[in-house]
Amino acid sequence: MSRRITWSLLLAVVLATAVLTASMGEDGITAFLRHDKGALLIKVVFAIVVVGIAFAMYREKLSKALEATLFWGVLGLLLVVGYSYRYELRDVGERVIAELVPGYVAGHGGDVEVVRSRGGDFAVSARVNGARVPMVLDTGASSVVLTRQAAKAAGLPIEVLNYTVMVDTANGRTRAAPVTLDRIDVGSVSERAVPALVAQTGELQHNLLGMSFMNRLESWTVRGDTLHMRAAAN
Repeated sequence: MSRRITWSLLLAVVLATAVLTASMGEDGITAFLRHDKGALLIKVVFAIVVVGIAFAMYREKLSKALEATLFWGVLGLLLVVGYSYRYELRDVGERVIAELVPGYVAGHGGDVEVVRSRGGDFAVSARVNGARVPMVLDTGASSVVLTRQAAKAAGLPIEVLNYTVMVDTANGRTRAAPVTLDRIDVGSVSERAVPALVAQTGELQHNLLGMSFMNRLESWTVRGDTLHMRAAAN
């Protein structure tokens, strides 16, 4: 079918050129090289026919090429828009994840946010000496308090700890061991040399993010179901 169309177009351009040049009383080449309106008309007809022939011969390939161009064009546009608004999109994504994943810390720079868990507490996914340690914010605790398991994961020498500090727990008064943690990270908020306590086995259900960490921050507030923390300026 495409061959028939091609030959028909070729015949049309030959006839059109012949008629136009005959009407001007000149040969085809001379008429084509002139710069008057008649020569311009021949050139326009010739160009239209050439484009028509090319489309007839390669219309399937042209269609695929146009589809590919459109696809990559749209993809490129999305990438440009995504890069231009990358910080806003990251913040939105982190907020969505924070709503879905308890303990997820959202934010960047020196500001972080934690959404209240379904149980009503602020569960925080922290790092203690580089080890991931789940914690619960407890503003009533004067110090960060770790279970023995968390202390062991953080690399503390639990075999030689001295349990000399009296503390109040849900099970009553007990003793805990004073330690100094090299580092606590909550998202991008980081504090070094943080005083803490290690509870005895079975005395503590959750690791507590107490005031020995919170008091070092520039600020922290609870607004509705969101905990906002801002690191102190160095």
